[in-house]
Amino acid sequence: MTQHKHLFGAVAALALTCGAAAADPAIIYDLGGKFDKSFNEAAFAGATKWATETGGTFKELEMQSEAQREQALRRLAESGANPVVMAGFAFSDVLSQVAADYPDTKFSIIDGWLEAPNVQVVGFAEDQGSYLVGMMAALASKTNTVGFIGGMDIPLIRRFGCGYAQGVKAVNADATVILNMTGTTPSAWNDPTKGAELAKSQKSQGADVIFAAAGGTGMGVLQAAADEGILSIGVDSNQNYMHPGSVLTSMLKRVDVAVFNAFSAGADMPTGFIGMDLAAGGVGYAMDDNNAALVSADMTARVDAAADAIKSGSLKVHDYMSDETCPAASF
Repeated sequence: MTQHKHLFGAVAALALTCGAAAADPAIIYDLGGKFDKSFNEAAFAGATKWATETGGTFKELEMQSEAQREQALRRLAESGANPVVMAGFAFSDVLSQVAADYPDTKFSIIDGWLEAPNVQVVGFAEDQGSYLVGMMAALASKTNTVGFIGGMDIPLIRRFGCGYAQGVKAVNADATVILNMTGTTPSAWNDPTKGAELAKSQKSQGADVIFAAAGGTGMGVLQAAADEGILSIGVDSNQNYMHPGSVLTSMLKRVDVAVFNAFSAGADMPTGFIGMDLAAGGVGYAMDDNNAALVSADMTARVDAAADAIKSGSLKVHDYMSDETCPAASF
């Protein structure tokens, strides 16, 4: 039977009631909780898969506030956890202060930035996966208007939006892409009410397919789209099941694979930058029984042809984060 030690919010819990072995890996989820049905939940799925397959145990922490980041990270390192995986770019500043103090501990940060001898940075080609679902949105749209709702307005989320807009325009150069961000603070990741309001606003402007890259806020987008009779596109995890027949597809960001790989490597986890693009299976789009009726064979053929072209290098998707410009949209 697999097991894991759940270290709830208060960092005091990290004083380490864990009875797990000293070399157990650990995962810290970003704000929004591990059951956000999106980014954090994908990380949890990877950790759980590792535990199921190996019979191992892992430590985990759900934070309740920004103030807990540094102390939580230090307590996990002091507990002997190795490696320690962080779900989200927001740990970057804290990790830059902590990593050097624990040279024998390996740290992996997803979507982060930091060059250090004991740190692994995992980056995804969200622009490539978003391009594919943008194509699908344009192929499914009957109004020639589609939408994008991001969480916190940061370059990473603009990368999603820019890739999406490029995919839309590749199918229909005359299509309109409405782009909105939820906010400029971390609370933008967990505001489903605002997400629903933005989705309804986009629908009123003609959008009949909306892609949400907004963490927990996206739950409100998907719900509103279902209520309003339009299509949505999920993100990170496969969210097709949430509203069968309403979620056109989900842009998969295989955070689960990144966590599984880090846990599997243990103390031997490689450091440096690990790129997870379309060719590496790091991103993609979801098909299952929940969206099969929404996606025609022609749609999948066109999207898969583009995917093959991206993998081969014959089709280049502009990465917003390379120069903070987008050829297909304005933020």
